[in-house]
Amino acid sequence: MQKITTKNKVQNIDIKTGLMLDARICLSPNHDERADENDMSLIVIHNISLPPNEFGGDGIDQLFTNQIDKNEHPFYEEIVELRVSSHLLIRRDGEVVQYVPFHKRAWHAGVSQFLGRDVCNDFSIGIEMEGTDFEPFTDDQYEVLEQTIKALLETYPSLKPDAITGHEHIAAGRKTDPGPYFEWDKLSTALKAKLPARCEK
Repeated sequence: MQKITTKNKVQNIDIKTGLMLDARICLSPNHDERADENDMSLIVIHNISLPPNEFGGDGIDQLFTNQIDKNEHPFYEEIVELRVSSHLLIRRDGEVVQYVPFHKRAWHAGVSQFLGRDVCNDFSIGIEMEGTDFEPFTDDQYEVLEQTIKALLETYPSLKPDAITGHEHIAAGRKTDPGPYFEWDKLSTALKAKLPARCEK
């Protein structure tokens, strides 16, 4: 079990269960088995807010657990049938929520490609940042993201610090997140890697 400390709390990853034990666990049914559970070689960073451009509600939990109420917000009528998930969410205050064990395949990347490999869900870990394409993320989020990635790198040796990228890079032209306000330089400095990773051969 890898244990690391942030200014707020200790994070623990249990390699047997694939869970970050100090995260809030909200398991999603939207996952399946990886073809090889040891084939984890990419971390993909996203942003999400539900309702769009609003923070702090339970819309993300509802989406990833198939409990969206289409009557709660007009936008929800567009996504009520979606079956998607991510491994983690980092909220604006730094809270970590886990939806899928790391060794399972979350449904976060969709049609995607990284270094000639299609279907990035097969070999990636998806991390959602609560946010939008239109405003900065918080210092708490960056601190927790850095510490979370360091824990993942130590727990799963197949992951490398130079294989971290955004949804917009593996699904160019289709996705835009984590967007122009995500500070890749900050993450590059923390991990001593040039990020985002190059996605084409």
